[in-house]
Amino acid sequence: MANIKVPTPLRVYTDNEAQISVSGDTVGAALSDLVNQYPELKPHLFQDDKLRSFVNVFVEDEDIRFLDGTDTEIDDDANLRIIPSIAGGAS
Repeated sequence: MANIKVPTPLRVYTDNEAQISVSGDTVGAALSDLVNQYPELKPHLFQDDKLRSFVNVFVEDEDIRFLDGTDTEIDDDANLRIIPSIAGGAS
């Protein structure tokens, strides 16, 4: 099974679990399994069944936006990370 590292702000929706084991042979299937396990997480990752634009997903050190997006194939031992974009700055 692949593992997804969940960022601290979203752990409230995963029973404070930092890393979740998921099944699937693509990033999309793995994320689908993640939200099936933790349904409250879905609206924070998806809108209209598409990954929200401010949610970045990495397979190992590769941003899926520069691969095949959610169609990116993964191995059973893949490590994925969800990294929400942070906006802001000096005012």
